[in-house]
Amino acid sequence: MKNFYRKVAFGLKPDEKIPSDPLVWATSQITDKIPEFSFKGKIYSEEELRKHYREWVYQDRKVLRKKFKKDKMGYKAAKNLLRDSTGQKFWKNLEIAIRHKEATQGNHPVLAKLWYFWTNHFTISDKDFLADYSTGGYQRETIRANLNKSFEELAYEATVAWAMIHHLDNAENVGPKSEDARAEWRRRKKRPATINENHARELLELHTVSPNSGYTQENITELALIMTGWAPDDKYWKTKLETADVRFQSKYHEPGKKIFWGKEFPKGKKGLRAAVNFLVNHPSCREFIAYKLCRYLITDYPTKEMTDPIVKAWGKSDGYLPEIHKAAIEVAFKFNDKYKKFQNPENWWLTTINMSGSNYKYPVSEYKMNQFVFGFKPSHEMRFPSWLLEDIGCHPYKQKQPNGYSDLEKDWLSTELVIRRLMYAKKAFHQYKISDQIDDTIHERIIRTNFDNPDKILKIVARAKTNEEKHMILFNLPEVLKA
Repeated sequence: MKNFYRKVAFGLKPDEKIPSDPLVWATSQITDKIPEFSFKGKIYSEEELRKHYREWVYQDRKVLRKKFKKDKMGYKAAKNLLRDSTGQKFWKNLEIAIRHKEATQGNHPVLAKLWYFWTNHFTISDKDFLADYSTGGYQRETIRANLNKSFEELAYEATVAWAMIHHLDNAENVGPKSEDARAEWRRRKKRPATINENHARELLELHTVSPNSGYTQENITELALIMTGWAPDDKYWKTKLETADVRFQSKYHEPGKKIFWGKEFPKGKKGLRAAVNFLVNHPSCREFIAYKLCRYLITDYPTKEMTDPIVKAWGKSDGYLPEIHKAAIEVAFKFNDKYKKFQNPENWWLTTINMSGSNYKYPVSEYKMNQFVFGFKPSHEMRFPSWLLEDIGCHPYKQKQPNGYSDLEKDWLSTELVIRRLMYAKKAFHQYKISDQIDDTIHERIIRTNFDNPDKILKIVARAKTNEEKHMILFNLPEVLKA
């Protein structure tokens, strides 16, 4: 049963008191109120981060490219200085410190693990420096902040968030018969207004009903027409470029009756809200989300017996996320002994840190992160977690595709990743002073706290000659890789 603490969270610290009731321990962390962040250093708002992004975009496009038009080396040097002055190499490192402290030092590790699930579900891929400036703020203020509301509210807020609008190109989604379509500049530049279906397609395929719903290309086009008009405020385009706040702008919206999936939807701003309401209440959406939650927490191939309680909780609570989460945890508890779930590299790393008791050295402390000065590069210590996550192929702000990272074991089992996990387990042992903080009983204490079959694991680990080797072996055993 002790693997349950790794399945729904990140394991227990070596000397942590084992909860008397694992299910109560887990479900009690899901409350009607989102807790404050454990990270007590300076946390920049998403709006503040966009200001720095704006400065980067403006200076690069409007100043440097013109100034160094015929001087490639001069442009490169000036651009590097701009990176430092706008903190480009700092932000994702700060966000990782905030994110990882929730897992390893916070009082709600179960909520943290579920937050990571939703940030992957509503993925922002590595595009146009979003990872550097915007994705972390979006994950904090749009995803985490709405985990105590309904799935409908979460889906709607994610859909109209600046990062998502920019990521999926909805600013380029303009009605062919809209007011803007008749603009003189379009005729002059021969740029007719067209719809962009990217956002509509992903809203259907990845965020709500999935292809199992049987939606058609016609449905995608219909939804794209409903979504026309949602874009960064063009009133501020010259001064804020595409980083202005998102709002509905009727001049870009396709006029006329809105038919979607055989039903008529409101015109204008209310259309998108109504469409999201329709999608999240579609039976396929409930099944899809329940399946993904089970695949994340329990097994690569969930059964209907697993998904049904989550679907029921959804219907009973009208999609209230805390109830959906509790139902998912209860299902994970019920099937805990029968199924083991392979942990993706980021969750593996956090489990390694937490179970080692090394989290007083990881992530980088608030004190050190607050020492960052604009105009300079972040320190090696600040940047190491970002390099590590990129190296093991699971950087939370740099997904390559809009469908996020895979949950399937087969996609994470490779010789290369095994070697990297061994390397970073070794690095953690030394870099985070695991070897200095405790005596030779550390691995026995880790094992007895976290495993129901400690003697078997102890025998395997005992074959190693040094504590370093024990650490590398322990955190790469199937019993750790799978929870």
